[in-house]
Amino acid sequence: MASQEDLTVAQALTAVLDGVSVLPPETVSLLDALGRVLAAPVTAHDSLPPFANSSMDGYALRAADVAEAAPDHPITLQVVADIAAGFVSDVGIGPGMAARIMTGAPVPAGADAIVPVEDTNESWRGKERPLPPAIQIFRSVQPGAYVRQVGEDMLAGQTVMQSGHVLRPQEIGVLASLGVGRVAVVKRPSVAILSTGDELLAVDEPLTPGKIRNSNGYAQAAQVTALGAVPLMLGIAGDTETAVRSRLQAGLEAGVDLFVSSAGVSVGAYDVVKAVLEQEGQVGFWRVRMRPGKPLAYGRYRGVPYLGLPGNPVSAMVSFERFARAAILKMAGHTNLERPQVLTVLQESLQSDGRESYIRAIVTRTPEGLYQATTTGSQGSHIMTSLVKANALIIVPEGVTRVEAGEQVCAWMLDWPASVF
Repeated sequence: MASQEDLTVAQALTAVLDGVSVLPPETVSLLDALGRVLAAPVTAHDSLPPFANSSMDGYALRAADVAEAAPDHPITLQVVADIAAGFVSDVGIGPGMAARIMTGAPVPAGADAIVPVEDTNESWRGKERPLPPAIQIFRSVQPGAYVRQVGEDMLAGQTVMQSGHVLRPQEIGVLASLGVGRVAVVKRPSVAILSTGDELLAVDEPLTPGKIRNSNGYAQAAQVTALGAVPLMLGIAGDTETAVRSRLQAGLEAGVDLFVSSAGVSVGAYDVVKAVLEQEGQVGFWRVRMRPGKPLAYGRYRGVPYLGLPGNPVSAMVSFERFARAAILKMAGHTNLERPQVLTVLQESLQSDGRESYIRAIVTRTPEGLYQATTTGSQGSHIMTSLVKANALIIVPEGVTRVEAGEQVCAWMLDWPASVF
């Protein structure tokens, strides 16, 4: 793989995505399938509803018997049964008859409609509701009124979800209603997270001169988790080839699907990650025309896809968002790999160096329904607090060096707070 190429963001992203594939399927319990992608179509083995049932508390009857019913002309019917949800009545409904019925209860034989209890003379709001011997009906209904018919939602044999469908809570509910307790979904990607550098300390260690804590490892592990993938933290590798190889070997032994590292892929004298990958991997080292973030490594390490991010914390997180996020989603079976984007009006002028730039910003919506964007302050690649304040990244296209206040720009939404809706 070529080294030191000068790539656009689009070219780098295409190369990254071309290097990963959708992972194989696995069968998991229903709740463990939430947020994951179906690996096979789901066919309904039963019709839903499986039987005709009432959509209201009321009275099951023959519509023809109450065709003339009105508030000033009630029709009186004999009450012959009381049907609760979960019970099937063996009493048929003949002419002049009705059965009290609860929501969800099976419609008895002979009945073809339900009249809501509010349209009868039963005192249905009382604590006690003894079954009356007769009931007055104050309205007419058409056949089928307030009856949920067999298969109205889905029919036995119908394909209700195709492979590739993302399982949300509503899909989990449908699968449960079909009796599907285990489902085939695309495997969750296992992502090894490696932080490199002699300057790094564990998160719980006190600071000493020249040292900083390993924030990148935790940030990338959190980004992996937020995508529904499984992070494997390999810890910190010092600036020796032996240390880097040892950490990477641990990832190989764990069977990870992707390596993500931070730092060590630039041109510094101590960038030993680069040396290890050049010796034992098929990895290219690129200059990507983006800001923040410029150095990027991508390829395979002993057969496993490898993505090396810059070391500065904001650069690492933004590069992860642009490249690792899409790769992980593709591996997990997703086809929508992009963050939501909106056009927003910039509230201040911006300078850029001509690279495709990702500017930390807050996007809000005006009372008139327009989106507007304000930057979160210093855009230095070490200023994490400006990323904490942001809910979006404004994208300044390559070749643009200045954007004036009042111009429309594209914003890549990191989240959707209530103020944006």
